[in-house]
Amino acid sequence: MDISFSFFWSQMTANPMLAISVILTLGVIFVNGWTDAPNAIATCVTTRCMEAKPAILMAAVFNFLGVLVMTLINSTVAMTIKNMVNFNGNNDEAMIALCAALFAIVVWAVAAWYFGIPTSESHALIAGLSGAAIALHGGLEGINGEEWIKVIYGLALSAIVGFAFGWIVCKITTLICREIDRRKTEGFFKYAQIGSSAMTAFMHGAQDGQKFMGVLLLGLFLINGQDSTGSVNLPVWMMLLCSLVMGLGTSVGGKKIIKSVGMDMVKLEKYQGFSADVAASLCLLLSSVFGIPVSTTHTKTTAIMGVGAVKRMSAINFKVVQDMVLTWILTFPGCGLIGYLMAKLFMAIF
Repeated sequence: MDISFSFFWSQMTANPMLAISVILTLGVIFVNGWTDAPNAIATCVTTRCMEAKPAILMAAVFNFLGVLVMTLINSTVAMTIKNMVNFNGNNDEAMIALCAALFAIVVWAVAAWYFGIPTSESHALIAGLSGAAIALHGGLEGINGEEWIKVIYGLALSAIVGFAFGWIVCKITTLICREIDRRKTEGFFKYAQIGSSAMTAFMHGAQDGQKFMGVLLLGLFLINGQDSTGSVNLPVWMMLLCSLVMGLGTSVGGKKIIKSVGMDMVKLEKYQGFSADVAASLCLLLSSVFGIPVSTTHTKTTAIMGVGAVKRMSAINFKVVQDMVLTWILTFPGCGLIGYLMAKLFMAIF
């Protein structure tokens, strides 16, 4: 299928449901810039290695590069979401569910951002799609249980491995630098953390950027009678658009998340921020290479917890952790309910 910008635009202007799905998807990418993309640069900003504005610009550039490079290596992550539910070839139902799920993400993410809590838009999308599928089928037969198990595995993987890698990388860094004067390492870790934050932003694009471009393509394919995006290559114009929108979102509302992740949860020094970034990037790299969709939010925040635990467990502000975990848990029923209600509404309208 032709997926040039001109063709995409002509399809969008001719199909109201596609236009709605595109607007909602861009809205989701924008709020992802509020709530998820800031995780990549949170430690770099709060340890004063970079000012917020250049850090946001850096994150936007490396998000784009992450999408571009990792799509060439392995685009599996971009094509995983639709397998969560089964519409038995009914593309009209699938399109309604997609729009309902995207609306659910926007509502949920904005609410979480208001309280300064980072959320997983990937899990919100899955929950919203599932709630919409229940509304359309009147029961659970539209849910693919096997795929849901993979999501639970991914959630556990991102949390456990993120914490473990954070602890290991920070411990190794501490051991290597234990005989070196702290003042001599400050300059090195300042620039090393800028590099590690760029790497985290790169991997965020590889994970979340791919997922939501897969959603944009899915809407186009559903409108044209196809229920799978197959092995189509993601167009460069779409990568640029999504990276720009995400960067705008981070610049508008990212400071709350930067504060929650980089300051409130653990008071980080430069070497700790470097360790957390490296640990999170390694987790995301392994997940992207093997095509496993994981939450960048969960990976980065648990990596920071692991880093804090190297010094002592009391260095972690468990009140902030408790609020985050509660929000992560409530994402599934919360977005599922919103997706269910919006699917009912869209069915009545369309």
